[in-house]
Amino acid sequence: MRNYVRNVLAQNNSRGSTVIIKNGKPQQISYGWAWYGKRIGNGNDSVVYPTASLQKVVTAAMVVQLMNEKRHTSERFSQNTKISRWYPELKNANNITLGQLINHTSGINAVNTEADRGINYSEDDAVKWAIDNANAINPSTPGTYFYNNTNYILLAGIIKKISGQSYETNFNNRIVNKLGLANTYLYQNIPSWKTDPISYTWNIKNYQDPEYITKTQASQLVGAANMFTTPMDYYKIQVGLSNGAILNKSDFHYLTHLKSRANNYSGGIYLDNNDTIKSAYGNLGRTHFGIWFQMTTDNRNGLIMFLNQTAGDENAQKQVGYQILNHIKPYTFIAG
Repeated sequence: MRNYVRNVLAQNNSRGSTVIIKNGKPQQISYGWAWYGKRIGNGNDSVVYPTASLQKVVTAAMVVQLMNEKRHTSERFSQNTKISRWYPELKNANNITLGQLINHTSGINAVNTEADRGINYSEDDAVKWAIDNANAINPSTPGTYFYNNTNYILLAGIIKKISGQSYETNFNNRIVNKLGLANTYLYQNIPSWKTDPISYTWNIKNYQDPEYITKTQASQLVGAANMFTTPMDYYKIQVGLSNGAILNKSDFHYLTHLKSRANNYSGGIYLDNNDTIKSAYGNLGRTHFGIWFQMTTDNRNGLIMFLNQTAGDENAQKQVGYQILNHIKPYTFIAG
């Protein structure tokens, strides 16, 4: 398997770190340099990767945790609760449900959420900017799917409003500490002995056009794309979403079948093949990362692929992963 995965990455001019899950057993396989200039290899113990939108299911899961905790109190809420409860200043908030935020069907169509504004935002300031930016554009009617980071930045703010603690504190207590993750951080907490990778493109040669995620860009995307981890830690998160560590199977089903979904996306991931396959893809504006996972929902087979050098667009990157998935378990996975 190791030789096969590395050969597929090489043949497709791709570099990165993966976890292969076959019959319930995860194996890390990496290839190439995470930081070419310093010759730090992918899979090195010091490297933690951006998860981009693969963070969203974590944020959504924390909302469900809080929902369960408040269920029998005066502070109870559900997927149908209007977000005007938390954001009365947001346009159309009295027509948007919490579930619609989670499923990108809120009608919020804000722009430039990933453009680096060069400001190191606090959580509160990132949420305030998202509200102001959303208010600057007339929203669409809720109910139509439109993928937008603003939805999850607002969810991060809701987590703080409900719990009385920062998103960071909730993330560390509910996810990192709960699962005993040794290599998972929000960007601002990456320790000095760790490093995030540089992203590259292939253009006749490897390791061209280096770009990395800045502290300011990450700070804008609280709850949406400011988590860094390894593919092995992310595998543990995926298992934890249904084994009771983060959510149980019933909670996971609730999260991935919210009434407000308009397609096969719900709660931060896509479900396919009669709910037997789960997946999500992420990247960040201006960078070249390709972050993708596709696994069986029983967590027994699949691929977590964190590419820091890519050749081609999202579909090309997924095709690289699909070659590997077909080698893991033929006739099981989907091409996109």
